Amino acid sequence: MEPLNLRLREWQEGDLPLLRASLGDPEMTRFLGGPESAEQIAARHLRYAALAGTGTGHMLVILAGPEEMPAGSVGYWEKEWQGRVVYEMGWSVLPEYQGGGIGTAATMLALEHARREGRHRFVHAFPSVENPASNAVCRKAGFTLLGASDFEYPKGSWMRCNDWRFDLGEGLQGGLQGGSSRPIE
Repeated sequence: MEPLNLRLREWQEGDLPLLRASLGDPEMTRFLGGPESAEQIAARHLRYAALAGTGTGHMLVILAGPEEMPAGSVGYWEKEWQGRVVYEMGWSVLPEYQGGGIGTAATMLALEHARREGRHRFVHAFPSVENPASNAVCRKAGFTLLGASDFEYPKGSWMRCNDWRFDLGEGLQGGLQGGSSRPIE
């Protein structure tokens, strides 16, 4: 297995094309209720760019290979869940980078970043029960499956999701496999 060469960096003003490629694409959003409109993507882009300065989370771009090409995104943000404030985490990997472990490796780097911040003990991820790739990322990254729940996403649409939880107090399980990934800059 060839080592992964990944780096995460904070979301920037110039990352709108990456968001269009992921949330504007029907195939990329088939488990999320379909693509967002140009207006929704533009508003989300502004929220992502502002998130790092809020103290409530980070949206990060996954840079892959020696050329550091944008391969997707991973992020975490505060959410109230079952009476406590936790981080929620989500990710998206562009089709040409899928299947090589980039999603799992980037998720593990983001978990380490969240652990270092020390704000919350738990990170939850809520992939659709019908999304095998995102559920595999959770399993491989060391999340524990707690069960299924119904979520309204997008607004007005209900979907069945798995509730995966990662305990930041326990640290990362086993580190990155086959990787020479670097921290967030």
